[in-house]
Amino acid sequence: MASIGVRSNRIYIDFRYKGVRCREQTKLNDTPANQKRAKQILERIEAEITLDTFDYARYFPKSKRVADFQNHARRIDQLNSDSPKFAEFSAVWFSETEVSWRNSHKDNVALTLRKYLCPAFGDMPLDQITKAQLLAFRADLTKIPRKNGNTGLSPARINKIMMPLRQVLNEGAERYQYASPFRGIKTLKLQKSHIEPFSFEDVHRIIATVRADFKNYYTTRFFTGMRTGEIDGLMWKYVDFERREILIRETWVMGQMEYTKNDGSQREIQMSQPVYDALLAQREATGEYTYVFCNRLGSPLSHNNITRRVWYPLLRYLGLNKRRPYQTRHTAATLWLAAGESPEWIARQMGHTTTEMLFKVYSRYVPNLTRADGSAFERLLTQQFPNNALNTEPNNPLANISPSQGAEND
Repeated sequence: MASIGVRSNRIYIDFRYKGVRCREQTKLNDTPANQKRAKQILERIEAEITLDTFDYARYFPKSKRVADFQNHARRIDQLNSDSPKFAEFSAVWFSETEVSWRNSHKDNVALTLRKYLCPAFGDMPLDQITKAQLLAFRADLTKIPRKNGNTGLSPARINKIMMPLRQVLNEGAERYQYASPFRGIKTLKLQKSHIEPFSFEDVHRIIATVRADFKNYYTTRFFTGMRTGEIDGLMWKYVDFERREILIRETWVMGQMEYTKNDGSQREIQMSQPVYDALLAQREATGEYTYVFCNRLGSPLSHNNITRRVWYPLLRYLGLNKRRPYQTRHTAATLWLAAGESPEWIARQMGHTTTEMLFKVYSRYVPNLTRADGSAFERLLTQQFPNNALNTEPNNPLANISPSQGAEND
């Protein structure tokens, strides 16, 4: 039987809810008026309990029992749910979907599920996951400590973590007929990344100064626009000297050869004269191996170590701004544009299916374009590097730096 009582001259309410005896202290002093008020509150509570509309947190928001009853309600909902738990369904989804992924993407999704998503949602039925919980989870990702001393994952990394979560929940909503909690949640806005290509003068200084065993490597990077994985995974079987073409068919990703980034990345890159000469010279050094640019064991270079031990020290020595090696790809595009090549031809060399990306990223470098066959770029190279000037080898103080082997990504 519900009742009111007094403790330390303060009125408390005594009642039963979901089979549990509850005693909640109020701030009401023991006076006749407050006694009457407390009885009215108790009558309302009993009525709401009878109607199954009682909200414990509304009456006693600071009570320790609020969390107990919320957890109890959640367990009841889970028992009554017909949908599987997140961990169970995400495993099914992964097994059904992985056949369409590259191995590197498969590994990334598996890591995301194991490290972030299953610990947060694994024991929850799909239809019990709420939008508020998703937003709270995303907010928590911005507070994770990082090795560099900063706090929070980058917006790009958070978006990549949320993507498989969205796909799992949307697929579950379709199969088990519930409203996806992801409705209305947009990806985090990313800051626009600005390219910083090298000038012709910078390229000349870099190639003329870099240690001799990397001269061919960087000549090819600068004048083909190849991605890091494409040049690191380039094999001699894809170098056609007769047609003066480099065939992009595979890429080196996370320590293994894979299909290119997408179908549009499958392409043939025309060799300019410096690239042709560089690959002929490289064949003398590594022609017996499978890979064009490799270590002493014939394995692809560890571009992370090359970047730290060769690329960045070289930029510091030359007084150039620190830039990722990927800027060599942007440099190739801007040099082709400066030479007056056709946007369609440049897009094909870069592995873009349309010129949209070309104009979007490199619009400030686009002059009046007329040529369409690479000859304008060839002429510009001849003007800039007469008498095969790229093969000069000045005294290089960095020549004794030796890159170590490894399999890390930059």
